[in-house]
Amino acid sequence: MSAPEAQDVLVVGGGISGVACARALTESGTPVRLLERAHRVGGRMSSKPVPADAGRVVDLGAAYFTVRDEEFAAVAESWRRRGFAVPWTDTLASHEPDGSWTSKSGPERWCAPGGLRTLVDDLARDLRISYGHTVTAVGPGPAVDGLAARAVVLAMPDPQAARLLDPALGAAAVVAGRTWQPVISVALGYGHRGWEHLTPPGSSSAPLRLRAAFVNGHPDVSLVADDGDRRGDLAPVLVAHTTAERARQHLDDPDGAIAPVVAAVTELLGLTDAPAWTHAHRWSYASPAEPHDGEFSLDDDLVGLCGDGWGSPKVETAWRSGTLLGRAIAERLGG
Repeated sequence: MSAPEAQDVLVVGGGISGVACARALTESGTPVRLLERAHRVGGRMSSKPVPADAGRVVDLGAAYFTVRDEEFAAVAESWRRRGFAVPWTDTLASHEPDGSWTSKSGPERWCAPGGLRTLVDDLARDLRISYGHTVTAVGPGPAVDGLAARAVVLAMPDPQAARLLDPALGAAAVVAGRTWQPVISVALGYGHRGWEHLTPPGSSSAPLRLRAAFVNGHPDVSLVADDGDRRGDLAPVLVAHTTAERARQHLDDPDGAIAPVVAAVTELLGLTDAPAWTHAHRWSYASPAEPHDGEFSLDDDLVGLCGDGWGSPKVETAWRSGTLLGRAIAERLGG
């Protein structure tokens, strides 16, 4: 694909926030190119074939998404109508520090039969995207690796943005010194669904249907999700998210988190079989320790910042942050 041009707005990062920003700019008539270092969009809405030779993908990033914003509701309804997304459940299990289990109701959680990344793919349709493009520096001008742009957007966690930004830029101060929490996601594939109609250890109530469970106060695991249930194909696959503390111990060796996670899931769910296969994926910057105030940042140099660090760490937050920033840039440029 051709190189970016000086009249382009350059959006760095192909997660849902960056794609939403590029979509908003495109809809305003503002020329934009998205730069993504991977070979597909998706970011932390990653869906990956696991095992590698399997025809089925597993959601290794976000576990689901919720819908509150009116505009995002219209996007979700479009996905639902076209079969990309479906409402999943408003009730999840919760494991308490005393070993008991409860069910907790909340907002409707949505999922994607083809994997959450298909939703980002849908938003990215017809956008101008340069894949395999690694950015090393954003400087005054603004410019990306010395290439002038009308405006630049960094749609990524703060520590990653901080490494790219010239200290002279106003955006650099916004992201300096901000801490994000890591997570290692561990996919576990079994020979059969041994957790159906399960009464987990410590439960005195009726058997719980394990769609997903928040795990509170555990040293190793914070969430367990039934990937077959949320995807609708009932594949015997679980995905467990580690605690930040456990993840920090294995950032240089994510596979080292597999054994403690398997042990924790086996005990928590009272499983009798070991997984037939496992896969670990590191998210060094999964969520901010403290979110920013506001919904995005746009400095006097026309360098913008967006993502799920601007509010609660949710898919909807990331979409809204990118969308609003794209519109703000278009307005500033008179697009």
